[in-house]
Amino acid sequence: MSPLVWRKSSFSTGDTGECVELAAGPSGTVRIRESDAPDAVARTTPAALRAFVRAVKAGAFDRIM
Repeated sequence: MSPLVWRKSSFSTGDTGECVELAAGPSGTVRIRESDAPDAVARTTPAALRAFVRAVKAGAFDRIM
């Protein structure tokens, strides 16, 4: 299996170490990780990731904390 090619968010400055990274996994899956914890990888589908991003942009998670 070839290694994953991780892409860092264009919003990441790299100064604080808080960087979201994405990679295309086998079979069309998407991998997501935080650069400070590269061994903790979440796996999802492109459709689920799109739905999550839409919800974030719509403010669905603004009052979680």
